[in-house]
Amino acid sequence: MGQEFSHEGVNSEHTSYDQYEQEEEKYEEVDVDYMDEDDTSVEPMFDYHGFDEGYNIDSLEDIGMIEFWNIRDEDVCHFHFSDVDIAFEFYNRYARTRGFSARKNRSRKSRAGALKLKNFVCHREGFRLQNNYGIGNLKRKPTPETRCGCSAMMEIRVDAPSGRWFISYFSDEHNHPLLDPRLTGLLPGHRFMSEADIGHMVNMKKGGISVGQMYRALANQAGGYEYLSFTQRDMYNKIAKQRRQLPGDAYAALKYLEDQATNDPFLYFNHHMDADGTLRNLFWCDGLSRADYSLFGDVLAFDATYKRNKYMCPLVVFSGVNHHNQTIIFAAALICDEEKDTYRWLLQQLKVAMNGKAPVSVITDGDLSMKFAIEKEFPNAHHRLCAWHLIRNATSNIGKPQFTSMFKKCMLGDYEIDVFRQKWFEMVEGFGVENKNWVLDMYKKRHSWATAHIRGKFFAGFRTTSRCEGLNSIIAKYVNSRYNLVEFIQHFNRCVDHIRWKEVQADLASVNGRPSL
Repeated sequence: MGQEFSHEGVNSEHTSYDQYEQEEEKYEEVDVDYMDEDDTSVEPMFDYHGFDEGYNIDSLEDIGMIEFWNIRDEDVCHFHFSDVDIAFEFYNRYARTRGFSARKNRSRKSRAGALKLKNFVCHREGFRLQNNYGIGNLKRKPTPETRCGCSAMMEIRVDAPSGRWFISYFSDEHNHPLLDPRLTGLLPGHRFMSEADIGHMVNMKKGGISVGQMYRALANQAGGYEYLSFTQRDMYNKIAKQRRQLPGDAYAALKYLEDQATNDPFLYFNHHMDADGTLRNLFWCDGLSRADYSLFGDVLAFDATYKRNKYMCPLVVFSGVNHHNQTIIFAAALICDEEKDTYRWLLQQLKVAMNGKAPVSVITDGDLSMKFAIEKEFPNAHHRLCAWHLIRNATSNIGKPQFTSMFKKCMLGDYEIDVFRQKWFEMVEGFGVENKNWVLDMYKKRHSWATAHIRGKFFAGFRTTSRCEGLNSIIAKYVNSRYNLVEFIQHFNRCVDHIRWKEVQADLASVNGRPSL
């Protein structure tokens, strides 16, 4: 009843929720005896023909009214219960006040399949399986051996006429030291997360708070770690269980975007799957991003360098600048590769989402697949290469700091075309690099990077994709490599909200007062 960890019939020791759960199911299938209706092979210690109404236990509320600290062992056997789960919760609450925890053990059913008998034991009942001692090359440090054959037990049987469960055998004789209350609560059988705790955890997780920070915050709220009924490991297990309950990562991501579209009718998303149904590409943008593109989409920065996600897939971000010269995001996509066809598909989705509006200028880092896709999908857009990448390439290809310095002046200098040509050939001849393939290739592409050749083209102040690199550093604060697709999209959208809030603050600064001259 409300316990996160269950230990029914586990003879090997584990620490995670699912290991306990799997062992419990396995034990239920195997360790069940069958008995005839008149089977008396196991004589009960107690056998009731009538029940005292004062000892009825029918709900958790009834259990909560019992003062277990003051109850005597001989009084325990007077209680009777409405079902097996209530009986187990009763025994586990009793166990906590005595310094141990309860575990479900053997069951007996009639030939008709009806449950007739159940016993609950101390968590130290039984012994560790012998085959667990022979496992070599363990990756984890083996857990301490806690099973010591303790014989403490409470057995319950069903009274056929009334359908109530009574205690037929009870023993509180332990062969091991009992724990003090400070430690008893740390036993797996007494650890659980309430619905309120889970709700707090989910809300903080959506806010990007780490599990360690969540646990410290909840401990502070409760008044100390000793007042929490769960450990940090239990939180990790709960999060992992919630992830496994999703019908599928790709399906869940598409379902999440569909749900978002009900609140934002202008949200656009599309995906591409291969022949075997594997999601390969996912593109999305919300209504506000589409509105921003209609106003500020003349200049488009196209970057695919960020790969911090669970599947190491490139995150493509389409960005630009607004009226405050701030970076804004027009759309985003997760792609499986950086091939020409993939980029063409992305730009096609961008055109559909933005009602066919093509950018005037596009800035990239020089990737050839990007260049090909831009020429095919936006043939009239002017393609500019990132100045920062070109300077870095000059350093790596020529290896002379003086050449890099002069190359930078040729690239950014506001020269007439004739002056640019003169300075270029003087530089090339002066350093003796006129036959370098990179130098020849750069001169052929001068219309994509030299200020002398792109004068009059509108780039909204863009000269490099450094805005994209800066944007990646912001994204890194919101997402990490452990996130699945749904979590990645959720936290990426939080990053977009943060960027938009900066615009609101800039709007306030622009209207609240006048600039100092």
